Amino acid sequence: MPSKLGQRRLGLLASVMALTSAALALPGASASADTAGGSIDFSARHQRIDGFGVSEAFQRAAVIHGLNGLSAEKGDEIVKLLFSTKDGAGLSMLRLGIGSSTDEVYDHMKTIAPTAPASPDDPLTYEWDGNDGGQVWLAQQAQKYGVKRFIADAWSAPGYMKTTGSDANGGSLCGVVGTDCASGDWRTAYGKYLAQYVKFYQQEGIRITDLNFTNEPDWKATYASMLSTPEQAVDAVKVIGPVLRAEAPGTKLYCCDSFGWDQGKAYAQAIAADPAAEKEVSAYSAHGYASAPTSPLIDSPKPVWMSEWAGSGVWPSQWDDGTNSAGLAWAENIHTTLADADASAFLFWLGASIGNTGALIRMDGDSYAASTRLRAMAAYSRFIRPGAVRVDAASGDDAVLASAYRNKDGSDVAVLINTSTEPTTADLALKAAKGHQATAYLTNGDHDVAAVDGLAHVSDGHLTAKVPARSVVTVVLAQGSR
Repeated sequence: MPSKLGQRRLGLLASVMALTSAALALPGASASADTAGGSIDFSARHQRIDGFGVSEAFQRAAVIHGLNGLSAEKGDEIVKLLFSTKDGAGLSMLRLGIGSSTDEVYDHMKTIAPTAPASPDDPLTYEWDGNDGGQVWLAQQAQKYGVKRFIADAWSAPGYMKTTGSDANGGSLCGVVGTDCASGDWRTAYGKYLAQYVKFYQQEGIRITDLNFTNEPDWKATYASMLSTPEQAVDAVKVIGPVLRAEAPGTKLYCCDSFGWDQGKAYAQAIAADPAAEKEVSAYSAHGYASAPTSPLIDSPKPVWMSEWAGSGVWPSQWDDGTNSAGLAWAENIHTTLADADASAFLFWLGASIGNTGALIRMDGDSYAASTRLRAMAAYSRFIRPGAVRVDAASGDDAVLASAYRNKDGSDVAVLINTSTEPTTADLALKAAKGHQATAYLTNGDHDVAAVDGLAHVSDGHLTAKVPARSVVTVVLAQGSR
């Protein structure tokens, strides 16, 4: 998370990520030098893809905007790298952090209502600076690149609304089942607080499309954090949901951003089992820290988002060094999240940050550098656009991970990851493909999502693609003559 928060979960990450790193360090099964037979069926549809994104919460957006000396020109270059579909990753979602701190110390997010009213029934006094830690500016810039999905997430309610009286170190929202606060029941007031945040962004020309009232409710952190059991989350949803619908119509509630995918299943299942809560939630969400997304979060027609994940803070990152910070590792993580866990969205934690960071981009004074993780994201996000649908895909080779998608504009996309130390050629029989003109983009340690002639072609209903060792090849099938 933020720089001084980058040490969070060290014990947890040391065990969970060490297992991931060990697995990634293996060379993988040897891919056959001969063509491997597989298939893509564009008529076999799976989940809708809502998008790919990042967050710049905890004042990271302000750093892009010059807080630590980065020039306006270079700040604009970072924004382009993140959101441009031509010159960058083409990210289509931005996750905003709703503040709860009463100060503006770097790495904190300031609340919009710092002063406690006499009771939960009294109106809150709001303070809005039009900046929100640089997030307003960044959202406006992202919007210029066509971003339409702005999701807001609260790490905690203001301290006076909680059992502990502080926004840090956990504590629960007063009023949910199992709490008994002398100050009263703050659930409705908190819902109005969140709705007001949406209204402030509306003033700045940004429509927050989705909102979550909690972040990692099963992780007690030393910074802004708020604990909630699945039962308490259900209780909160049933109060906050109607308030949000009434006071900020058009903004949908999602939940619950557990710190692990498997842990998040309990929250999703609890909400789905309660009809009153289920109708208030438009999407389910979880993170990838405590457990990676390798299977569906829940059996539901509603979308599921992997809303935060990152490796350890290591800089610089290599494309393929066997660590959980490598670009190839993140290409595989994205594949698994989409193809095995059926997620509709993949949001990396920080787009750009400082220090020994696990972000996609590192900022240092008036300079910046992009990681190989950014190119791994771009291999997917630049080509798979909001509203796309994942379809059936199998490479026919255990060493080659394959997934495929149909965009709303009719273009077809296949992403192939060769996990082997040997190059291979994939031969994929196409069914119901609209596109027959193949353009291949190579991503590895030497190529940054670069169009390469001769890597892929379509003939006789088959897509043939050469996939170099330990690399990603993204194939776009444009409509045209066969």
